[in-house]
Amino acid sequence: MQHLGARIVSVAPGEVEIALPYSERVTQQQGGYHGGAMGALADIAAGYAGLTLAPEGQEVTTVEYKINFLAAFQGGELRARGHVVRAGKRLIITTAEVVHLDDNGGESPCALMQQTLATVNKTY
Repeated sequence: MQHLGARIVSVAPGEVEIALPYSERVTQQQGGYHGGAMGALADIAAGYAGLTLAPEGQEVTTVEYKINFLAAFQGGELRARGHVVRAGKRLIITTAEVVHLDDNGGESPCALMQQTLATVNKTY
């Protein structure tokens, strides 16, 4: 997250929001946000949301995710809002909505993701 310039905006049980400002680090050849950066942002937000509900002594790891890219944007920043749909003992199902915030505060849908996390023993 530090390399990409992302920052945590908010954390609550089952909910995490992360911001990603526009920079060369997260763009593709046409100047728009790269899909890989959007996917990473969604994966991180939803993964951290799942981690907030993981059983004591457990960590989470992504098993799979599916993402739909809705629109391309330049400038401003992206916000990924991760949300836990169901938290089980072994699997946690999450979603993440990625939106673009323009310089005037306008918000537009950018991507939607659904994710499956598995709980694993914490090793640190």
